[in-house]
Amino acid sequence: MTVLHVKGRVLVGPDEVRDEMWIVGGRITFDRPTSLAVDATLEGWVLPGLVDAHCHVGIDEHGAVDAATSERQAQTDRDAGALLLRDAGSAADTRWVDGREDLPRLIRAGRHLARPKRYIRNYAHEIEPGDLTAFVIREARRGDGWVKLVGDWIDRDTGDLSPLWPLDALKEAIAAAHAEGARVTAHCFAENSLPDLVEAGIDCIEHATGLTEDLIPLFAERGVAIVPTLVNIATFPGIADRAAGKFPTYAAHMRALHANRYATVRAAYDAGIPIFVGTDAGGSLPHGLVADEVAELVAAGIPPADALSAACWSARTWLGRDAIAEGASADVVVYAADPRTDVAVLADPRAVVLRGKVMPR
Repeated sequence: MTVLHVKGRVLVGPDEVRDEMWIVGGRITFDRPTSLAVDATLEGWVLPGLVDAHCHVGIDEHGAVDAATSERQAQTDRDAGALLLRDAGSAADTRWVDGREDLPRLIRAGRHLARPKRYIRNYAHEIEPGDLTAFVIREARRGDGWVKLVGDWIDRDTGDLSPLWPLDALKEAIAAAHAEGARVTAHCFAENSLPDLVEAGIDCIEHATGLTEDLIPLFAERGVAIVPTLVNIATFPGIADRAAGKFPTYAAHMRALHANRYATVRAAYDAGIPIFVGTDAGGSLPHGLVADEVAELVAAGIPPADALSAACWSARTWLGRDAIAEGASADVVVYAADPRTDVAVLADPRAVVLRGKVMPR
């Protein structure tokens, strides 16, 4: 049985620090093993494995990819220290990842649910509102406790972002997901898709660039989380440039959402809205960007320790997964310096330990 000794500063929580721990048979213990020899020692600042709460394993910009490509995506996240991934929609069946001891733990939201011709081609089940509940139930049963809706997208008839679903369809579908024990999240860029989603009982909003001053108290009151994906929002000006000739209103809207992105996130934080780190990796963005997204939250005005928590302690609690605790799976990352004071160190893990094994670097 492999025994690792981990010492230095073990960050059990933002303010709970231990000097050492041991990993025995892939599990964490704070009790020194007395009858087993230590095989190796790791030293540094230790965090629970980071969380990317919005990524896509199994797709690229054209749709589903093969298993070898999916494997490389997951390995890239692992090497960046992201050991727990919430896959926020994938056209690929990635359940096989669960059987791989060398890949991050994956929480799947099933396949995106969108209206016909109102989302990226080859990504979603394209359905009409009358079918939404049935497909929500289907994806809730196929996933790992989450369902992903496309809340808004460009409407080429109006030339701007607009909602996809009527309120009555959302209420019925979200209630059905909750009855299945699943939470529901929605892709939303714009402002006008949010009121109906919140009224219908949505649990989380992805991107949330359209979060307005009047909606922020409602999000806070109802505990609706947001995953801002700021590294993805950075692409909005380029999207606007490509769309400006045909859809000038949409282009101007995307530029305004981008310009307000930091103020929106800071206002949400100040109101007490739960915020979590997600990169939107997959599709057009590469994997392995979790450190960049934490840095973006800090740039938006979130204190470093809280931005860090949004990628580990609070994110793991939100997703119902252990952090660093007695008997927990040893999924941890070791750094050379204190990431609570300088999140830049997240970009350079000293060691990544997954299920008690030190991953090759």
